[in-house]
Amino acid sequence: MHPSGGAGILGHMQLSGYLDQLSADGTLLAAAASDVSLDAPVPSCPDWTVRDLITHIGGVHRWAASIVRNAMTENDDATGDQVGTGPGDPQLLEWFREGHQALLAALRAASSDLKCFTFLPAPTPLLFWARRQAHETAIHRVDAQSACGEVAPFGAEFACDGIEEMLFGFAARPRPAMSPGTMLLKPDDVGAAWLVTYGGEGVSGSVVDDGAADARVTGTASDIYLWLWNRPSAATVSGRADVAESWQQIRVRWS
Repeated sequence: MHPSGGAGILGHMQLSGYLDQLSADGTLLAAAASDVSLDAPVPSCPDWTVRDLITHIGGVHRWAASIVRNAMTENDDATGDQVGTGPGDPQLLEWFREGHQALLAALRAASSDLKCFTFLPAPTPLLFWARRQAHETAIHRVDAQSACGEVAPFGAEFACDGIEEMLFGFAARPRPAMSPGTMLLKPDDVGAAWLVTYGGEGVSGSVVDDGAADARVTGTASDIYLWLWNRPSAATVSGRADVAESWQQIRVRWS
């Protein structure tokens, strides 16, 4: 199994890269949300309206910023309670923008040797939070754009980083045994692939050149990134559909 804190296909992105992505996607998210009614449904998250989406991600940004800014070594439940609550509709988008900027400011001001709560392996806590919030915001930017029009793809480097956060972070956590099977994730714009193995204690992943597997997921790195997050994607699945569908058992949890 490839270690969750390892370099992966392209190596870890730099802090500046995560912050640039977080800044850009937060801005795009707000722009997309401002183009539709807050009551508009979010096709990629069928149980949510745009209001629910903005309230969620605005709270997540504040929760993460508080942990970083205050160097919190434990997840304070009171801080986490702000996720899912926000102001009324007239203030909601500006509230989101303020929280997004506050998160960026907290990450930029943090010391490289910051010690604080994290919930996935990472080279440093600061890189963990920059990475996690960049991907959290990126996926929810996709959700916002799905409510109002065309979804912009991600660059290969960031998409590969997100694939590896999912494979070697969230999916690698202990979980009930899954039905045995293998799945190859093969992007056509990157010269390597990932082999995902189900069974035993859960899910493991490794970086490979290519190879045989029960199921195969192909497309751009961006397509595969979105597919792993169960978002609309142009990725193509071949081989055993049941093995590919097993991925939907993976749940993203903060702790």
